Amino acid sequence: MALNNFADRLIEAIEDKKNPAIVGLDPDFSKIPGFLKKKHSTKHGKTFEAVALTTFDFNSQIIEAVKKIVPAVKLQAAFYEQYGWWGVWAMEETAKAAAAAKLVVLIDGKRNDIGNTSQAYADGFLGKVDVFGEKKRSFDADALTVNAYLGSDSVMPFTKVCKEDGSGIFVLVKTSNPSSSELQDLEVNGKKVYEIMAENVNKWGQEVIGERGYSSIGAVVGATFPEQAKALRKLMPKAIFLVPGYGAQGGGADDVVPCFNEDGRGAIVNSSRGIIFAYQNKGNDEKFALFAKEAAEQMKEDLNASLKKAGIHL
Repeated sequence: MALNNFADRLIEAIEDKKNPAIVGLDPDFSKIPGFLKKKHSTKHGKTFEAVALTTFDFNSQIIEAVKKIVPAVKLQAAFYEQYGWWGVWAMEETAKAAAAAKLVVLIDGKRNDIGNTSQAYADGFLGKVDVFGEKKRSFDADALTVNAYLGSDSVMPFTKVCKEDGSGIFVLVKTSNPSSSELQDLEVNGKKVYEIMAENVNKWGQEVIGERGYSSIGAVVGATFPEQAKALRKLMPKAIFLVPGYGAQGGGADDVVPCFNEDGRGAIVNSSRGIIFAYQNKGNDEKFALFAKEAAEQMKEDLNASLKKAGIHL
């Protein structure tokens, strides 16, 4: 990963592909094609190793299929870590493969803690760690999702790494799940909790604004809440929004338009199941990568059409 500003790097990738859509590599093992499972379990048995090899095989083919279409991929850590050491191996190898394909790599881990524990998360995912006195990178990751509801001191280790290593973070602000309103929509001193978080993100991001005018401290803003996104766009004009909730969770192309600025920048829109498991509606699991490619192309077309309709051009 080049030591420059993450936001600049991401915007350059978006412009290169003319596409703000990214693919979520959430390899739910129950949905991976059976022929891939058989291929690896025949050789390695019904083991964690076989699961990891199947997962990496699946991900590698998806990456190859979409690498010329999308600027980035997002790895949901839970789908890997649930399988222990072998699952983490699959995540690490997937990140390497995506980086080798010149894709921006996001890890969706929603990490945080306080003090040196928070620093360990920041160094482990985004910076460098101590290996017998030598500093080395653990993951080929450009950015990480962060839960900042512990407060500003828990975020500082991440922003420090962003500044020093050219990494990025996406802070949870208004998430796409239906019950997010139970906490995030509460009012404190006349403001919604998610609005207070947005103000903090805007403040934290001032020190890592790149040449393109955007910060390496971004925000997670769900596609399922377009009205809130309008207000949040004004509160965080220099933040890049990571927008989940597209497709399988109910968000459509028109719903994500408020997440963008008038310059056509400021947001990346994630789709996971709708792309990587698109083959399930086609009846031919051996062509899963081809169907993923077609779904990614369709998402790109839909997003660009909705943005154009709103007078926004990439």
